[in-house]
Amino acid sequence: MNKIVKLLRSTPLSVVVNLLWVYVAFTVTRLVFLWLNDVQFHYLTAERIFALCVAGLRFDTAAILYTNLLYLVLMLLPLHFKECKGYHRGVKWWFVVSNFVAVAANLVDAVYFPYAMRRTTASVFSQFANEDNLWGIFGIELLNNWYLVLLAVALGVLLYKGYRTPHPDTSDKTSYYAVFGVSLLVAAGVAVVGMRGGVGRDVRPITISNANQYVDRPTEAAVVLNTPFAIYRTLGKKPFITPHYFDNEEEMETLYTPVHQPKADAVFRPKNVCVLVLESFGKEYFGSLNPTLEGGNYKGYTPFLDSLIRKSLVWEYSFANGQQSIDGLPSVLSGIPRFVEPFFLTPASMNRLTSVGGELKKKGYYTAFFHGARNGSMGFQAYSRAVGYDDYFGREDYGNDADFDGKWAIWDEEFLQFFADKISSFPQPFSVGIFTASSHHPFNVPERYESVFQPGTLPIHRCIRYSDYALKRFFETASKQEWFHNTLFVLTADHTNQKEHDIYLTDAGKYSVPIIFYTPDGELQGHREAIAQQIDIMPTILGYLGYDAPFVSFGCNLLDTPAEDTFAVNHNNGIYQYFKGDYMLQFDGEKAVALYNFKTDPLLQKNLVGELGVERQMTLHLKSMIQQYMYRMNNDQMTL
Repeated sequence: MNKIVKLLRSTPLSVVVNLLWVYVAFTVTRLVFLWLNDVQFHYLTAERIFALCVAGLRFDTAAILYTNLLYLVLMLLPLHFKECKGYHRGVKWWFVVSNFVAVAANLVDAVYFPYAMRRTTASVFSQFANEDNLWGIFGIELLNNWYLVLLAVALGVLLYKGYRTPHPDTSDKTSYYAVFGVSLLVAAGVAVVGMRGGVGRDVRPITISNANQYVDRPTEAAVVLNTPFAIYRTLGKKPFITPHYFDNEEEMETLYTPVHQPKADAVFRPKNVCVLVLESFGKEYFGSLNPTLEGGNYKGYTPFLDSLIRKSLVWEYSFANGQQSIDGLPSVLSGIPRFVEPFFLTPASMNRLTSVGGELKKKGYYTAFFHGARNGSMGFQAYSRAVGYDDYFGREDYGNDADFDGKWAIWDEEFLQFFADKISSFPQPFSVGIFTASSHHPFNVPERYESVFQPGTLPIHRCIRYSDYALKRFFETASKQEWFHNTLFVLTADHTNQKEHDIYLTDAGKYSVPIIFYTPDGELQGHREAIAQQIDIMPTILGYLGYDAPFVSFGCNLLDTPAEDTFAVNHNNGIYQYFKGDYMLQFDGEKAVALYNFKTDPLLQKNLVGELGVERQMTLHLKSMIQQYMYRMNNDQMTL
């Protein structure tokens, strides 16, 4: 009996102690995550933080067991001849290195979260597969966040120094094999339960969306989750699963359809189209779009665009359909919102697709897309070709790396001038698009402008000022060209970025971007009290031109849709958000979890779920959209 007790105290107890150190490291990284992202979670009380951390243990357990599955087998395998110094030295290093990587991933995500607004998933490996500048940027971030590097090293030392190496007695082979055999079986059972997230026939393996059962706001799911879990649970997973909310297809399509039919009296007019997608230009940065901010004294950081807005058509409530650059282009140009995962990174990206350029190409338009980064960066070149753009112009086509910002792309001022010059050589009519780059982390401006564009209250503000100036110069150059007055310009952002005002830190505010339609002849002007979203841009452009063929887009024609029927949708940490009329509905895929009057309650403090009749109709409309989206993605039906 004494030998059995000694064996239990040796290896099985050592395994438990070593894994407890990993739990300590995960908890530290969660607290650091909260500290670094205090601006997003400043409202959380100590009691709520404690509750979220406790909830996070369920996901930590799954991640720790996934990470240490091999370690458990190596330690508990009932083979007495493995009990030697060399073997246990190798197992120790495997334990320390594998868990150090998991801990470091949590710390990296603490820095990356403000840009993605969710935990990193397995899609990150595809997202940055074509970038050749990541090691340089990563190196800079290591220097900027040196204290996190020191913390990571300290946690690695903790795992190493705290590691308990067993010294089991193998003299009694019967006791040894009995203890280790039973311990391995118990560990296997614990691992299965822990990785599934519970026990019982009704328990499904937990996934990212399960975090939402513990939170009051979708953003808080990132606190409950950890990065290794988010990556493990999305490896090889099919992102689009068609739900069966409706059995009757006609009933579903009476609620919503993404198929746009032309007007019977449509007369096409071949005006040029120029779409500018502005990196990180959140609505918060515009003075003209925030007349009541800071007591009416807010000036913003976009003096040129504010002047352009006064001659343009804009919407009071305008939203992005995603939170990353790779979400922006499919939304703006193809009317495809981001649901679950970035569309670019799913098998559905290989479907037959269309776009503003693709549809106008059928009308004899020349089409081209521009991005000042290396060709292939972010998958923009592949996407633009797939959806019907004839040519792509990137950093290589610009041909002068003296104007390269050293990190991402050609500086906006120079590349926008290149854009204007190239357009002037194109045959008309044309449909062109550009994705700017300079207002991107790490938020630098050309050296010659260091003292010209003064810093604001956030690091991005100076870059916004610079890119706004670059746009001013573009329009000055373009206005002198023959094609300018016969062109529709559309400007929007790919997503929001750094935020400081409470209204932009909410689940609605973090998607607030400008949507601007400008025509030099003044045909489109005004400020409409309606909702707009990125996926409305394609049908609105085609509707404005009098396009006379049917097409698929998940948005609506803003020029032909009553204000009360406009809507917006996005996917926020596993929760669908649906805006219509005065309300924002949050839906977890099965039921409504929140309903807010986002107009009278802009900080989203009063949850009205279950109190208003509008909830049912909004839920049905959203379900119809989700089911048709998933079905079309899975069955290659994004074109007619």
